[in-house]
Amino acid sequence: MNKQRRKFLQVGSMLGLGAAIFPFEVAARSFDAAKLSKFGIQLYSVKEEMAKDAAATMRKLAEFGYKQFEGFDGGKGILWGMQPAECKTLLSDIGVDFVSSHANVFKDLDSQAEQAAAVGMKYLICPYYGAQKTVDDWKKAADKFNEAGATLKSHGLKFAYHNHDYTFKMLDGQLPQDILMENTDPELVDFELDMYWSYVAGYDPLEYVAKFPGRFKLCHVKDAEAASSDAHDRGVLLGTGEIVYADIIKKSKKYGMEYFIVEQERFVGTNPLEAAAKNAAYLSKLKV
Repeated sequence: MNKQRRKFLQVGSMLGLGAAIFPFEVAARSFDAAKLSKFGIQLYSVKEEMAKDAAATMRKLAEFGYKQFEGFDGGKGILWGMQPAECKTLLSDIGVDFVSSHANVFKDLDSQAEQAAAVGMKYLICPYYGAQKTVDDWKKAADKFNEAGATLKSHGLKFAYHNHDYTFKMLDGQLPQDILMENTDPELVDFELDMYWSYVAGYDPLEYVAKFPGRFKLCHVKDAEAASSDAHDRGVLLGTGEIVYADIIKKSKKYGMEYFIVEQERFVGTNPLEAAAKNAAYLSKLKV
């Protein structure tokens, strides 16, 4: 058998094997060189505006090009005081999907899930759990995530956990984020990778997504400026920092990432609505 023939068969075999082992990568080929058609925003990015007039703020964000919202409980519930029918009508009018909401998932979860399901949300997300003292504490956290996930599954929703930097700091020779990944049921628990927090903790967000294909369905997209003494104070507008999102977004799709959600918490020389507009403009031009 000549070398060219042998090489062709080897490559063909590998491609066939890849389709079986890496379905996320094969399925993502159609995304090559396309623009990011849908992206979202965490409404906490404009929390003051939401507190003043939630509906008007959501309409303005839709004008910027956001097609997805991720909410948070600003003291008026996950629907900001709106009834589900009212919220659903607003979303239909502005052409936006309410994908998820950060919430206290360990209190009144059934009632929150009913509201979330009524407006078409797919996820309720634990936004913060806090650093734990031992590996066993993190395993107990995983158990709580599984329990919340089972409750949400009964409502047709799924649980997800949003990380901060503390899950990317070694504890007794183990990474807390790994503990959560390995001790939660994929049928009940997904994860929302805050790429900023993993990055400033010293981990490549794309490499970590690739390590656990299919587990990260959502992510927070926010940029980080050059290293400073304060890891909590490096947030900048998309495209003005160090994180190469064009590459990350494109490749993370291969591993199951579906929702790219802007979150801006630090504002330098701008205000929340201006930042939201600029971040939307950046994402809308990306070739991913």
